[in-house]
Amino acid sequence: MAKIAFIGLGNMGGPMAANLVKAQHQVTAFDLSAAAVEAAVGHGARKAGSAAEAVKEAEVVVTMLPAGKHVREVYEKDVLPNAAKGALLIDCSTIDVDSARHVGALAEKAGFEMIDAPVSGGVGGATAGTLTFMVGGGDQAFAKAKPILEKMGRNIVHAGASGNGQAAKICNNMILGVSMIAVSEGFMLAKRLGLDAQKLFDVASTSSGQCWSLTNYCPVPGPVPTSPANRDYQAGFTAAMMLKDLLLAQQAANAVGASTPMGAGAAQLFNLFVNSGHAAKDFSGIIRMLDGK
Repeated sequence: MAKIAFIGLGNMGGPMAANLVKAQHQVTAFDLSAAAVEAAVGHGARKAGSAAEAVKEAEVVVTMLPAGKHVREVYEKDVLPNAAKGALLIDCSTIDVDSARHVGALAEKAGFEMIDAPVSGGVGGATAGTLTFMVGGGDQAFAKAKPILEKMGRNIVHAGASGNGQAAKICNNMILGVSMIAVSEGFMLAKRLGLDAQKLFDVASTSSGQCWSLTNYCPVPGPVPTSPANRDYQAGFTAAMMLKDLLLAQQAANAVGASTPMGAGAAQLFNLFVNSGHAAKDFSGIIRMLDGK
């Protein structure tokens, strides 16, 4: 089993690190939150006093950090100067494509193989070990990383060269954000027309309106018992995280001159929802704002 350094033990990183421990890997954990580190230790990880200390003897380094600036800082100051020769670097953060490619280039220059491997599946997927990984990087690095990723996820997709994992993630989540708004608008229109939500679901879920936001994550209570709508929109994927991904998509679209009017509109609506005090609610809860609540 591998010696793995895991840096970033938040809502996603914590359970991901725990699954690596379950798979009998030797995990050394670090986070700026002492409580997060102690939780990881409780699952069987070893405690490190700093990111630099965590990576010194690691064969694999996994990072799960909030934003591009954090990834750049941790790799430039802690990981690249201190990681053991030959260590495989895996960044699972969701960040801007430019930052992913910048850090990937620095890693290559320093003699390390690195992949960007953002995830989809939320906290539930992180806990269950059923995440989807969208991976950017070279074929050899992907082959080395896949057995590690398989201990944390179910679907591992090699999207291409460095940064393409991030590109796949933000494109996918832009689609998700737009489709959730469309589904929500459909149910709100149905409500005002006197059409029962279950009847609309029965029609749309088996015809041309079918999509993941409808059939797996229906934003109204009832039709999909496991959706957050049935537990007061307790988050599986927060509105704040959706806004982050939509803004990353807009940043990328602006950088390459891509026209994404629906994505831009979704970002504006989620910005209103988040800034009206609902950042911690599930992103499907935007239906309440669209309903005037």
